Amino acid sequence: MAFRKDTSRSEPLHTGKATARSDQIALLSHDIRGAMSDVIGGLRLIDIDALTPEIRAQVLRVQASGETLARLLEQTIAHLAEEAEDLSRPSDYLNLVRFLHDIESRWAGRASASELRFVIQTTGPMPALVRLERVTLERIIGNVLSNAFKYADKGQVELEVKLNEDRELTFCVNDDGPGFSDEALEHLFEIRGRPRSSDKPGSGLGLHIVKDLSDQLGAELQVENREPRGARIRLSVPEYVWQPPTRSAVDTPLPDLRGRRILVAEDNPTNQMLTVQMLEALNAESHVAEDGLAALEALEQYDFDMALVDIEMPRLNGLAFMREVRARPDRLARIPLVALTAYVLRTNREAIYAAGADAIVAKPIMNLERFAETLAQYLDIERTEDSAAIAAMEASANPLTNRDRLDRLLEIAGPLEATELLTRLASDLRRVRQNMSRGVAEMDQALLRAETHVLISLAGAVGAEALHSLANRLNGAAHRLDETEIVTLGGEADTRTKALIALVDRELAERAATV
Repeated sequence: MAFRKDTSRSEPLHTGKATARSDQIALLSHDIRGAMSDVIGGLRLIDIDALTPEIRAQVLRVQASGETLARLLEQTIAHLAEEAEDLSRPSDYLNLVRFLHDIESRWAGRASASELRFVIQTTGPMPALVRLERVTLERIIGNVLSNAFKYADKGQVELEVKLNEDRELTFCVNDDGPGFSDEALEHLFEIRGRPRSSDKPGSGLGLHIVKDLSDQLGAELQVENREPRGARIRLSVPEYVWQPPTRSAVDTPLPDLRGRRILVAEDNPTNQMLTVQMLEALNAESHVAEDGLAALEALEQYDFDMALVDIEMPRLNGLAFMREVRARPDRLARIPLVALTAYVLRTNREAIYAAGADAIVAKPIMNLERFAETLAQYLDIERTEDSAAIAAMEASANPLTNRDRLDRLLEIAGPLEATELLTRLASDLRRVRQNMSRGVAEMDQALLRAETHVLISLAGAVGAEALHSLANRLNGAAHRLDETEIVTLGGEADTRTKALIALVDRELAERAATV
């Protein structure tokens, strides 16, 4: 076996001329991710069932808070690097049951450490999946609950979740505290709106953040006092915002990797255990190599279907390992290589892909489903029904994937108003399409952000789910001013918007013909 020995622990990941700032961010993000990976991994390895109920509650609280912190750090690092692309970004689809379980784990532990009681109350039938960005919703509810716990010294804090008659999804936090003073209500959402007379610590930023995030989410925020005492803060999310395309189940089956043998090149013991556990959950066999040299030796001795490769390893690091594998003259050169790394900034990714990686999974690994889908993709495993359904939806030429939503709008409007509604819709879509085309041609960031925001609302309202998703992605590309992605997504959005306009025009023509 011939390879070039590399005694360094790591090597520069930047290619070309990198600024000192980007280097600092790359190193900082790596260290933060590495530390968070150890924290979250260590907590996941604790045998919860062996703990007393009191200790279990606190461990679950720390675990839920740690994962929330990891998601927030992920977002913060991306913004610091002026890159909104996030390799481990949450799915557009949020499992509401799991989300509420995580909220309960985090806040019940805090309540048990005080004289308060925390309960989550769900009323009536609830949607299994919602199209809401997890970090945003988590920040809103977290800030509201933190405020409630701060001011309610005793009694109960309740999170009530339900669907209203108009199918608005509401998250309502009720507390038994003193409620809001007149001064507090007057300056409620101001950035420094905390009353000077308040005897509680804090800066007054919480509700300002909540209002800003609620607006971004497309939701309405209401604040009021309860009788005889207490406060109520309600977040109301319209159906067109939260409603995903029809899906058959909450927990879609994970890809079955039975019979596949996977090499895990990782030197951190905690990450080794977690990765092996995840692979076992997918029915895959695994072999652990503690550094790059051991991984190369394992490839010589055993047959593997894939290698998961940590980038920073002793003796031979991940980049050098992948280059050695890709330079081989035999079939091993074609083995799928997936990088497991805390280095995820753009220059890092370019270097990793250049070394021969097929895919990158960011550490800490927060989502088993997405991890499984990545492996299945490069192992030629059939995708889950859930992912296939989404892909089919995205590829569909039909501009409406939820026709019922448009029909309900027209039914509510009535025969006369429905024609006016469709006429306005067609006019708005034409204006948006024209302005988006100009925004793409001129790379006008402000115009693109404004028009995609309108398109997100229009597409969601009428059930054009594929266009709604596309408009969200284009809005993100506009925020990043990613010119390549803007051009690509802009072309797709233009095609789908044109198809939706044609559908609305046909609907208008049919109604005119029946008059």
